[in-house]
Amino acid sequence: MPTAVFNRSRPETFGYWSPGTYAAAFTPTAIKELSSDPRRALYVLRRDSDGALGAAIEGSAQAHPGGGEAHRIVGLLPALFPEWLGDRTFAAAHGVRFPYVSGEMANGIATTTMVTAMARAGMLGMFGAGGLAPQRVEQAVLDLRRELGAGPGWGVNLIHSPAEPELEARVADLLVRHEVPRISASAYMDLTPAVVHCAMAGLHTDRSGQVVRRTQVFAKISHPDVAERFMSPAPPELLRSLVASGRLTDEEARLAARIPVAEDITVEADSGGHTDNRPLVALFPRILALRDELSARHGYARPIRVGAAGGLGTPQSVAAAFGLGAAYVVTGSINQLAVEAGLSEAAKDLLAGADVDDVVMAPAADMFELGVKLQVLRRGTMFAGRAAQLYEIYREHPSLEALPQALRDKLERDVLRLPLAEVWAQTEAFWQRRDPGQLERALRDPQHKMALVFRWYLGRSSVWAIEGDPQRRTDYQIWCGPAQGAFNRWRAGSFLQDRAHCTVAQIARNLMEGAAVVTRAQQLRSYGLPVPGEAFTPRPRPLG
Repeated sequence: MPTAVFNRSRPETFGYWSPGTYAAAFTPTAIKELSSDPRRALYVLRRDSDGALGAAIEGSAQAHPGGGEAHRIVGLLPALFPEWLGDRTFAAAHGVRFPYVSGEMANGIATTTMVTAMARAGMLGMFGAGGLAPQRVEQAVLDLRRELGAGPGWGVNLIHSPAEPELEARVADLLVRHEVPRISASAYMDLTPAVVHCAMAGLHTDRSGQVVRRTQVFAKISHPDVAERFMSPAPPELLRSLVASGRLTDEEARLAARIPVAEDITVEADSGGHTDNRPLVALFPRILALRDELSARHGYARPIRVGAAGGLGTPQSVAAAFGLGAAYVVTGSINQLAVEAGLSEAAKDLLAGADVDDVVMAPAADMFELGVKLQVLRRGTMFAGRAAQLYEIYREHPSLEALPQALRDKLERDVLRLPLAEVWAQTEAFWQRRDPGQLERALRDPQHKMALVFRWYLGRSSVWAIEGDPQRRTDYQIWCGPAQGAFNRWRAGSFLQDRAHCTVAQIARNLMEGAAVVTRAQQLRSYGLPVPGEAFTPRPRPLG
């Protein structure tokens, strides 16, 4: 952040301000107007007559006061552009204009169209590959390659799949095969061969001997211990196994020992979907300190960038993330309201009415048996309660056959809305295509069979929301955090109220522009100017 030089003991250091076209601003209203355009450089002034602090644009400095009331120049604030928020090395490393990422909403909700729009706006977009079959992921990669080439602005998600490690490996293999330039690794509880393969495939050195990555991995984390694993070199035993399987060469493994698994670490706070509901202001400094400790320990040639995600739905929250030291910011569930989002209008209608407290935790389909939860929309849907009921039944009964008849009838009538036999038939057909090993396990373990049946509901509930099935509206699973409510309140009454204007690029530009305005207002307030509270609430407007 540019800083003003402010000398209270010798306010005459910079001389006196000579007016230009515009008058100096000393009232809260006038100062708010000045702070609303951070692209203009400002003089910070002290009025000689009463010592009041104010600001001015244009004009010039002179050694002695001219005619009229004298205003001493006690500080200088250069222009501030949204592009300058965050760490400049982020833009350089990824070839983008802004330190801003639209995150990978799963099941293709973060569409290739959304990713393309972000790339063309000078930002970075991640395709939502989580939950999709490898064939659909591969098609998305081919589409993005055709639209954007190997250039900047795009990446694809790789989600941790502890219940389906072979699926995770298949997706990782295709991402490596197609040389996807950026991969966002999410929901990881530990390093896996798949994510290390993605991070280290294609390593080589430049003429100076510095290690060059073919693929940049973004690691989304919310636990310090997981962050430490991604910010450290990959474990030797993992590298040896990847070499033995032919996924890495000896040279790639040798170079991997010199660099962290990921050089972009996204600290995920209270977000939609998989989350630990951690407050960003507590978690982020902890990860920054850990980054500094590990960088010193391993002597990395390049710095690890730490970004922020979760709870970012207003300019104030984005400015706060940058104020904490974020190199970049990532927005997620708020982008589900974007024109380009792969979510039905019926589901968007529910999201558009959400407030900050209209969210709840519910069992996750992909980690159901582990008891992992994710954050979803509560208002307008009964999914969370029904999903919680399924998990309790799973915990309390050894098999479907052991369920009391009254409970079976209730499940079939109120939740599944199909006979259990029909649900199992659909489940069996799905896993036969996706991972037959799950069916083999179900034959050996009746409780796993029950989990697969209940996961049918959890998985289909997201599809019903994406497709807008009117018969299952009360079962929609819509990933959502408190940021959605804050975003809705911020856009109310503005041009973004009309969802036809709510493109992913307009959302991003307004958040970044607004964050610059908030940063400027805070700069002026920290120097003692009477900045009103309204200066911290910039309104959305059409931005080119």
